[in-house]
Amino acid sequence: MKQIFTLIIVFAAGMGLSVEAGLLGPLGETVGHMSATLCIFLVGGLLLSLALIFAPTRALPQLFSQPRWMLTGGVLGPVYVVIITTATPILGVGTTMVAILFGQIATGLLLDHFGAFGVPRQRVDRYRTGALFLIAIALFLIH
Repeated sequence: MKQIFTLIIVFAAGMGLSVEAGLLGPLGETVGHMSATLCIFLVGGLLLSLALIFAPTRALPQLFSQPRWMLTGGVLGPVYVVIITTATPILGVGTTMVAILFGQIATGLLLDHFGAFGVPRQRVDRYRTGALFLIAIALFLIH
C-alpha cells in the first residue's frame, strides 16, 4: 500500500513539473530565462525555509559535514529549470517533458544498474531496455 501511495504522489509531482514547464516557458520569454529561473528558486527557497521552521527534525549542521560531491546536486536544479524554460516555447510542454523523461529513465537505469551513489543495484534487463525504447519511440512520435 505504501508503494501505491508513493507512486500516486510521484505521479502528481510529475504533473506538477509539466505545469511548471508550461508556466516557465512564457515567463522566460517575457522576463528572460535566467530571471524566470531565479524567480522560481527564490519562491521555492522561501517556501522551503518556512517549511523547515515547522519540520520535526532539522539537520542543517550535518548537511555541511557530508562529502562535497553530495551537494553538487544543487547545481542540477537550476540547470534543469533553465533548460525547460528555454525549451518549452520551442518544443512545447509535451515534447519537452517526454525528452526529459527519456533522459531521466536512461540515467536512472544506469544509476540503478551500477548501484551508483549508494542506491540498491537493479540490473538493466530486456524489460527495462524495452521500456526505454518505447519512450524513445514516444519522443519520436510526439515530436
